[in-house]
Amino acid sequence: MAMEVTHVLLSAQSIDGNVRKQAEDSLKQFQEQNLPYFLLSLSGELANDEKPADSRKLAGLILKNALDAKEQHRKVELVQRWLMLDATVKAQIKSCLLKTLSALEADARSTASQVIAKIAGIEHPQKQWPELIGTLLSTLHQLPAHAKQATLETLGYFGEEVSPDDVDQEDVNKILTAVVQGMSGTEVNNDVRLAAVRALHNALTFAQANFSNDVERDYIMRVVCEATQSTDVKIRQAAFECLVSISAMYYEKLAPYIEEIFKITSKAMKEDEESVALQAIEFWSSICDEEIDILDEYGGDFSEAGSSIPCFYFIKQALPALVPLLLEAILKQEEDQDQDEGAWNIAMAGGTCLYLVARTVGDDVVPLVMPFIEQNITKEDWRQREAATYAFGSILEGPSIEKLTPIITVALNFMLTALMKDPNNHVKDTTAWTLGRIFEFLHGSTIDAPLITQENCQQIIMVLLHSMKDAPNVAEKACGALYFLAQGYEDAGASCPLTPCFQEIVQSLLTASHREDASESRLRTAAYEALNEVVRCSTDQTAHLVLQLVQVIKDELIKSLEGQAIVSEREKQGELQGLLCGCLQVIIQKLGSSEQTKNALMQHADDIMRLFLSVLGYRSATVSEEAMLAIGALAYASGPDFEKYMPELFKYLEMGLQNFEEYQVCSVTVGVVGDICRALEAKILPYCDGIMTELLKDLSSNQLHRSVKPPIFSCLGDIALAIGPDFEKYLMYASPMLQSAAELSAHTEGADDEMIEYTNALRSGILEAYSGILQGFKNSTKTQLLIPYAPHVLQYLDSMYKGKDMDDLVMKAAIGVLGDLADTLGSNAGSLIQQSLFSRDFLNECLSSDDENIKESAEWAKLAITKAISV
Repeated sequence: MAMEVTHVLLSAQSIDGNVRKQAEDSLKQFQEQNLPYFLLSLSGELANDEKPADSRKLAGLILKNALDAKEQHRKVELVQRWLMLDATVKAQIKSCLLKTLSALEADARSTASQVIAKIAGIEHPQKQWPELIGTLLSTLHQLPAHAKQATLETLGYFGEEVSPDDVDQEDVNKILTAVVQGMSGTEVNNDVRLAAVRALHNALTFAQANFSNDVERDYIMRVVCEATQSTDVKIRQAAFECLVSISAMYYEKLAPYIEEIFKITSKAMKEDEESVALQAIEFWSSICDEEIDILDEYGGDFSEAGSSIPCFYFIKQALPALVPLLLEAILKQEEDQDQDEGAWNIAMAGGTCLYLVARTVGDDVVPLVMPFIEQNITKEDWRQREAATYAFGSILEGPSIEKLTPIITVALNFMLTALMKDPNNHVKDTTAWTLGRIFEFLHGSTIDAPLITQENCQQIIMVLLHSMKDAPNVAEKACGALYFLAQGYEDAGASCPLTPCFQEIVQSLLTASHREDASESRLRTAAYEALNEVVRCSTDQTAHLVLQLVQVIKDELIKSLEGQAIVSEREKQGELQGLLCGCLQVIIQKLGSSEQTKNALMQHADDIMRLFLSVLGYRSATVSEEAMLAIGALAYASGPDFEKYMPELFKYLEMGLQNFEEYQVCSVTVGVVGDICRALEAKILPYCDGIMTELLKDLSSNQLHRSVKPPIFSCLGDIALAIGPDFEKYLMYASPMLQSAAELSAHTEGADDEMIEYTNALRSGILEAYSGILQGFKNSTKTQLLIPYAPHVLQYLDSMYKGKDMDDLVMKAAIGVLGDLADTLGSNAGSLIQQSLFSRDFLNECLSSDDENIKESAEWAKLAITKAISV
């Protein structure tokens, strides 16, 4: 029997804090003492049309949160908790939820839709509630409009929550029939029609079989295209969103419909409201994405049988008609778009699509865009000048250098003048952005005929430094352009043209970072990013100036830490400290790369480390990441001398390794532990018990984000390599972890791209751990301790080789581990390798690899194996 919860739910929303807390405590107590009846009471509240809207709303929210959570470990707990509930109680809750779909209160209906889908997401993989779709649709055509709308909304959420693998084709057919009927022009209620269109959008992932059937696909496409012509703007927008998803999921099925789609998208781009026009442009951006991926994967050669998805060159065919539409869109700028970081409008969408078109078709786009640029670049109306500049910047990636070089040679001086003298902020903003794109794609050591010469480089620098005094949005883009200019000189050596202006550049960037308005338009961040890049490409001639910069950045960091005492300043100072730590990291890496400058840098090491520890003391996630990365750089530069900082640093390493919630901090800390191991080698030993305890806890935890686990395995290898045979005491704990992870990552059949990428990262981490352990024990009296683990390692290598799904990094690491086994264990490994089913084939495949790194590792492994076998 459900309990009366109305009063408590209303009290939980009271403006009186005491009343609210008492009610929240009561709800928590009820949930803990009797979960089944708690959930049943909430579902009863939600279903009761006589209850207040506020209590029903909160009841639905609590119900939803009882079934799902953002954190994966919590989600798993909630799923198990629901599955363990009494079947009768679950049936009563579901009955209340289905009843709520007919409620008069719109919020109640919508919440019930979401909760039903959440339950389906839990139960369908367990083959439970198989009758749901049939129940929802059995009387759909007889329902009043509001209930029909709620039922279709439920189908939409069902598509979000349930994997296609867990839905029978019969149910898919029922869902598609219902939503397509709801979308058709015969449906007079727009709310119902909108819910149907949105439901189709989410059901598309289920529809592979239906899209393979010409008749069914034709019908679905016809209804979607008809919906793009609805009188209701929300329906038109949702219908175009469907077309965008169809273009991504079913590109290979689009050829019969592409002409009709071009007609309706071009009409929408020219005439419809912004929300609809944006989706029409997005359709063509999505087609570009698909064709770019296909062309990248197959290199434009579809004669091979392996190409299951041919490229239809839709963009190339549409080019003469599509480009003018996009250029027209680019002219629809908004007055304040450059000041709003989150701005997105038709002009930006048009420029983004043009950029993708250029990447898709290359040189062919240039003659279609250049007349627009030439006609508009000097016009009186700022919109025309800005659009011409934006169009130019958008086509700089894709076309060949040969095609673009003559144009840029002419355009460069014009653009530098525009950046200095154009009266309009928008035009200057886009001009600086376009210069950045020129430097990013058409400048650097790989360019045979450089566009940027010793002569024009000085002019470019002077213009960019001048623009750093402009409005924040223009100054930020100028910093970005300088960043790419400097990046192009990273391999220039002593002849870097920035050298004569180094001090002036650094001073201008620091001045920009100190501006009162530096927090606007990311200016401060852009200034430090550019400064870091200028330091990276600096030469021996300016090393003394980089050394002077250490003191400047230290002083900035001291000042910022003092400012953090003011509560209102904390966020701003935290952001600044992150940037300063990042800058010090780059300076340490630069000065630490040669003995001469390293010695001078080390005079500052104690001060720098004290500052990093002060930053870590504030426990801000973003700043902790930057400080930890900088500490890793200092450890690398300091070598064994870094030991003196460990007593104070160790507690922060422990905190970082325990930080499951801010898992990026945990991941960075793991990397820094590896850096410290490489720096201290055996001197890390006194801290290994504490570090290993935390790392093993991390590996055992289901609360820690999975992306942290591959670097943890790699870190085990770093520790083993650092302390050598002293790793013996950890072998019995680390080995089972490595073995179970190896079993999980041995195969990738049926995995999606994301899972394959993760599996390969996990494999790399495991192999680095094995390599570190084997190398660490080499030439010691304890190598025999590793013999029991050798069969498992070989079995792991065999299973990966058999799967034929290793990426190049994993293959190099794997052949390296095979060599390490032979090198460390000698004849003990030799006999096992000879018995291995695939080791010889794997070695031969690596020896004939096109990848030089794999080949080199294989040649070394072959020598080690030959020696082990001959002993």
